[in-house]
Amino acid sequence: MNQPPNRRILLIDDTPSIHEDFRKILKPPLEQNQALDAMEAALFGTSDKQPQSPLFELDSAYGGQEGLQLLEAAMAAQLPYALAFVDMRMPQGWDGAQTIEELWKVDPNLQVVVCTAYSDYSWEELLFRLRAHDRLLILKKPFDNIEVQQMANTLTAKWDMARRASLQTSHLELLVEQRTQALTQTSQALQLEIDERKQLESQLVQSEKLASLGQLAAGVAHEINNPVGFISSNLGTLEGYFKQLQQMLDAYRQAEAAIGDDQLQALRQRLDLDFLREDIPTLIHESKEGIGRVAQIVKDLKDFSRVDTDQTWQWANLQQGIDSTLNIVASELKYKADVIKHYAPLPEIECLASQLNQVVMNLVINAAQAIGPERGTITISNGVDGENIWLEIADNGCGIAPDAQLKIFDPFFTTKPVGEGTGLGLSLSYGIVKKHHGEISVSSELGKGTTFRVVLPIRQTAV
Repeated sequence: MNQPPNRRILLIDDTPSIHEDFRKILKPPLEQNQALDAMEAALFGTSDKQPQSPLFELDSAYGGQEGLQLLEAAMAAQLPYALAFVDMRMPQGWDGAQTIEELWKVDPNLQVVVCTAYSDYSWEELLFRLRAHDRLLILKKPFDNIEVQQMANTLTAKWDMARRASLQTSHLELLVEQRTQALTQTSQALQLEIDERKQLESQLVQSEKLASLGQLAAGVAHEINNPVGFISSNLGTLEGYFKQLQQMLDAYRQAEAAIGDDQLQALRQRLDLDFLREDIPTLIHESKEGIGRVAQIVKDLKDFSRVDTDQTWQWANLQQGIDSTLNIVASELKYKADVIKHYAPLPEIECLASQLNQVVMNLVINAAQAIGPERGTITISNGVDGENIWLEIADNGCGIAPDAQLKIFDPFFTTKPVGEGTGLGLSLSYGIVKKHHGEISVSSELGKGTTFRVVLPIRQTAV
């Protein structure tokens, strides 16, 4: 911003005497300047002499091509010319108009004075051709020394002012760009914080739901396990008693045949004793299965919510968690799809088990909801790959559009109708998998189905 004024001038003219004239006008000898100063002081009595303007630097070229080379060298050395005096008529090579066109291709900021004694172009034609009213003046030959000095002083000063204005504008543009970038970054950071806050709030809601479910499971287990236990015990005892009664009935049957009592035979037929002997064991067996089912549901609730453990990293059987989750969402699946399991033996993994159960539940429910009115299939596969285990949940539903796949894990993005989805299930699942230092990905094709793949490390090295 504080650079010295640019007093560099380029003269392009094919007449050597013109160069001498310009040199005398723009670069007079120092002795002549001092003599003129002394004469001015004697005539006008001036004592406070203002400092003179810096002398001009004048470079000479005798043709348009030579002038262009000097300009290119000056630009390469970062020593641009402020002003060029260009002769209009130069028989050898380019004329003045073509020379100016070539000069401005290299340095559009160059101020130009056209020197001419002829009318090869009218002033209007020249302005129209060069399209530069603000950088072009005309100097008629023969020219006046004062006029040349005034043009040189004025146009070099103009070049300096334009340079300072350009630098100031660039500086302001840079400040605006930096400020805009800072505001954009702040806005993005704020939006990210808002999204994270919403996601954390949603995770908190989910955690509270799981906690409530865990407390419910604990209460159910406590209240139901005792009656389930003695009912199951009583059914076992009843089954033993009935076996003893069957022995007694067999003895009566033999006695009936020996006595030949018609009344006993009629009573046995009326009570359909043979059917009762076959049906009662079946009823006892079905009741025991029902009680076992109730106990298993309570156990699955506890396993799903992990209410009996604190939320610390622990070793858990993922396959057991999958089965427990499938039992929890059985009502969501039984009218929608058949579940096909392709299980491989899995080692226990270090994890937050209840959170992984939440991921499985979200993926399975999404798969069920993606299946149309006709009954479909949900295939669950797993396996081991080196130090990781993987899980795939695939459906043969409607599939996901390619553009939606790019945003499917974004918070609050959903392809479901309004009111049917929050857009948080997959986002929360993504966060849980990342928390476990794992990866979750999706592959889908419209009309054919979708597969979600989760890869988790067996051991958490940096919990």
